[in-house]
Amino acid sequence: MLEDIKNKVRNNLNREVKVVVNGMRNHKEVFNGVLSKALPNVFVVTSRGLNKTFSYADVLIGDVVVSYK
Repeated sequence: MLEDIKNKVRNNLNREVKVVVNGMRNHKEVFNGVLSKALPNVFVVTSRGLNKTFSYADVLIGDVVVSYK
């Protein structure tokens, strides 16, 4: 399952994405940017000149949702 997520991220490098981070007490953060790097444990989204890192495990459990544009 985790390998499937990693492969999907790798296959979509340099594409625009929308990342929704589900936080505590129904708080959500939304980032729009470019999927810039896929590292062994995390991937990097560049949004407004800043790099944000997200773990594949968080995608697996649903804390982070990635939508490919």
